Amino acid sequence: MEVYCTRPRCSRPKNFFADLDDITTLKTTQQKYCTTCGMPLILDGRYVPSKLLGRGGFGAAFLAGDRRIPGMRPCVVKQFQPAGNLTSNQLQLAQQLFEREADVLAQIGNEHEQIPGLFAFFPAIVQSLQPGQQDQFFYLVQEYIDGQNLEEELAQKGKFSEADVLELLREILKVLKFVHNKSIIHRDIKPSNIMRRRDGRVFLLDFGAVKQVTNAPSSSAASSTGIYSLGFAPPEQMAGGQVFPSTDLYALAVTIITLLTGQEASQLFDAYSNQLKWRSQATVSRPLADILDKMLLPAANQRFQSAQEVLDALEPGNKPPLPIKSQPAFSTWELLAGAAFSGFEGALIAIALLSLVHNPIITLGISAVILGILIFSQTRRWIEKFDLLIIPGISFALIFFIPLFRVGLSIPQVVILAVTASLIAIAITALFRLIYKLLSLLL
Repeated sequence: MEVYCTRPRCSRPKNFFADLDDITTLKTTQQKYCTTCGMPLILDGRYVPSKLLGRGGFGAAFLAGDRRIPGMRPCVVKQFQPAGNLTSNQLQLAQQLFEREADVLAQIGNEHEQIPGLFAFFPAIVQSLQPGQQDQFFYLVQEYIDGQNLEEELAQKGKFSEADVLELLREILKVLKFVHNKSIIHRDIKPSNIMRRRDGRVFLLDFGAVKQVTNAPSSSAASSTGIYSLGFAPPEQMAGGQVFPSTDLYALAVTIITLLTGQEASQLFDAYSNQLKWRSQATVSRPLADILDKMLLPAANQRFQSAQEVLDALEPGNKPPLPIKSQPAFSTWELLAGAAFSGFEGALIAIALLSLVHNPIITLGISAVILGILIFSQTRRWIEKFDLLIIPGISFALIFFIPLFRVGLSIPQVVILAVTASLIAIAITALFRLIYKLLSLLL
């Protein structure tokens, strides 16, 4: 069995113990120690770390198994190591806050199925790598959610549709309603803190326990904890002031917009208006856009004041029926590429049909029908990307290898006609798009 050392500065944290592959030995062994740094490996006598999940300024998170539970129940062990320059009083305060936050997590995790449950919290004092000194670590053990967070999902699958974010928005709002009713403000909602389990269920993670401890031992008891992620925090949180339920709603709206646009909040922020300018980057219904914009207002008292208010606004009776997954808007390059495809393919189809039916009117009619089907397929995104090269390539190959389809034209003449038709289609499309833009500005 591989056991991972949790000491932050261990140079070779991976340890292998063949005897732990025996379930009897695994259950009865008193302790195992890192072969490199001597750190005790079995935490609190039961949790066996096997993999590093992530490391940050506060410490690290590890995938572990609970050897006292049949099947080695998987769990997440979060380690916190206070800064080395803390006084004894500050260290004691950090430990108190850590335990207090653990109590809150234990309560809300056990009461709501979309918040990971807390299994344990404990300190550990071990021999330091420095002779004659000791290190103190704090550990939280939480339920392991096997899946992907939304930041990873966005990177893998691309932008979310309106139907996707509406389902997600409703689920997270229900969790926030429960959390806020417990007088808890999450303070760090973002895509990486929302996990989708393999069965599709979403979970709200990271309630700031470790981050709160990290910032708590400061020179002023009234100072802000500073728990936020840049781009997702509203003005009152950035200024270190009081936070409210609408603080979390702001961060949730930024999260939804990030998933809709695929862009970071910093790219959408307009410093002049002190707001996010995002509507042109996403295709959503007007009611949903209005709801998100209200959640994003700079003043906390101007936003929705509770998760329930947002849920009520999302009800069908208060807005038009939700659209079936809307198609994302075409970019300028996509429109021009589609026009080029339509012109080139249309010319090839016309040349081939004319060689078969020898009647210009019939050829024109059939070509128009086929071209209309191809254009409709583009609007539905049934044909896109590499299809725009593959289909004309096949058509051109047929004309190239079967002289019957050329109407007496040479290959260079066929190419010239097809390219000319493509350029004309591009010019017409660009002209109509320009006219549309001008009319939009005037009206």
